[in-house]
Amino acid sequence: MREPTVSSLMTREVISADVESSFKDLVELLEENGISAVPVLDGGYPVGVVSEADLLPKEEFRGGTAEAPGLFAGRDTKHRWEQAAGLTARDVMTSPVKSVSPNTSVSAAARELAAAGVRRLFVIDGDGALVGVLSRRDVLKLYLREDDELRTTIRDEILGRTLWVDPDTVDVEVTDGVVTLQGRLERQSEIDIADHLVRSLPGVVDLQNRLLPEWNDTTHPRQTEIFG
Repeated sequence: MREPTVSSLMTREVISADVESSFKDLVELLEENGISAVPVLDGGYPVGVVSEADLLPKEEFRGGTAEAPGLFAGRDTKHRWEQAAGLTARDVMTSPVKSVSPNTSVSAAARELAAAGVRRLFVIDGDGALVGVLSRRDVLKLYLREDDELRTTIRDEILGRTLWVDPDTVDVEVTDGVVTLQGRLERQSEIDIADHLVRSLPGVVDLQNRLLPEWNDTTHPRQTEIFG
């Protein structure tokens, strides 16, 4: 089974701004569309991002009229001070763009979202063009898969096609994304594979693995882990 990629979850209709978009136009763009950030394009290619945080310094420093940061002020404070005097997207944007390829796995994109501490990644194709945006919320949509859909995938894809096991020999229950497997498989190695595949299945919240090998050796380390 292949892991879903960014292209399968991303939002394709991306609201964007031009590098010469005025400060007021940027505020209106965010407000009218109920979003917190927009990519900034130059000639159709993303060169930065303007977020609410990039616009707030205008008020924080009263458009540059408030007292300037002191000599020992941090880099972030000095950057916000410069943004306060900005008139266009070019002046206030943050760059470079945090981006990802459409073919990147969703798990890799989730790690990038966490590592970068951002709410979204802009999706850029091989030519550098903006083709979509992937937000944290988009990634979490994986967990909206119906329980019946997960159960069918586990039975047909994991047990039937991957392990070549008769699905009727294993009781598969799914409740709110939590999977319970109960029954017997021929070998412990098959149980371990089933455990790994089910846990990594997009949309699975947790797994209660109560499978036993045919030889029922409850002293096996795996069984001790499950039933000990």
